[in-house]
This record gives sequence, structure tokens and C-alpha cells, in this order.
Amino acid sequence: MQEVRVLVDGDAVEVALDPIRASILDALAEPGSATTVAAKIGSTRQKVNYHLRSLEAHGLVEPVETRAWGGISERFVRRSARHLVVSPNVLQSTAVDPEAIADHLSAAYLIAVNARAVSEVGAITSSAVPETRVPTLTVDTVIGFASPDDRASFAGELQAAIAALVAKYHHDDGRPHRLTVASYPRPKESS
Repeated sequence: MQEVRVLVDGDAVEVALDPIRASILDALAEPGSATTVAAKIGSTRQKVNYHLRSLEAHGLVEPVETRAWGGISERFVRRSARHLVVSPNVLQSTAVDPEAIADHLSAAYLIAVNARAVSEVGAITSSAVPETRVPTLTVDTVIGFASPDDRASFAGELQAAIAALVAKYHHDDGRPHRLTVASYPRPKESS
């Protein structure tokens, strides 16, 4: 089971967003059959089986095993990924281009850069051989700034440090990697 799957097909997104199918996906945190899922969501085995076939056709669930009970065989399936994320490209025919946004200090630019990252990394992972690790680096931390001046100083020092590292390690004939560094006010946690 994948940890995160980026949905790049509009039909798969539509199937996943259907309320009954979404409840089936939630019920499949652990492998289950049409019978066990029906009991969890309060539906009939036949209805659940119909929806499971659609979810499986779009790669949202995958078979795990078949168990024989007397003369009946029962298929068990599981979610194909713990978490589903919709690629921004599903919502519009052209990907958002961060360079089309003039203000590189705006929230719109940050969203565009991260949307591009979701689209690109989603495409890379969906085309990779299963169980292959894609070489990525993610740094995620929280920093509290005492003042706007401290935040500006930190940003300047970070930009200089990154520029120095890029100059040291960049090779024109090397495999290109995209580096994105972002900062935004952390939302307050709900209690």
C-alpha cells in the first residue's frame, strides 16, 4: 500500500469523492470484503460490491486475498494508498505556472510552486516502478521569529546559504533536481 497517492485522473477523483465510495475507502483502512465493509457502513453487500468494483477499476482499492467459505469465495481488498491527494492539473487543462505570477513573495506564488511540486512529484511517483524510492529531500520545521526584521534577516541569510550551496554542487551535465524553500505563518491549531 502506498502512503500517499496523487490522483491525476479526473474520473478517479470523481469516483473517490462520491460519498458512499468515500465511506467505503474510509472503512478499508484494514483489508475487508464487501460483507465486512457493508456491516461497517450500514449498507448491503451487493451495493458495496458494486462500488468496490468501480473503486478497483480506478486503482483506488486493490485485491489482497480470496477466502473460500463453504462453496463461496470472498474477495478481500484494501485501499491502494493510505492518503489520496488531488493533482492541481485535474482541475484545469494547463498547469499553474509559478513564473506567470510576478510577486514571488505572494501567497499565490507559494501556492503555485507547491501545486507544481504536487503535480511533478505525483507524476514521477505514479510512473516509478513500485517500491522504488524517488530521491527527494524534504525539510519541514517551525521557527518563531521575534520580529519582522528577524524574519527578513533569516530570509536573507537562507538565500545566501542556498546560493552558496547551489554554486558548490550544481553541474550543468548533472541530473536536475528542483529545490523549493517556503515559509508561511503556521495556522493556529484547533483545540
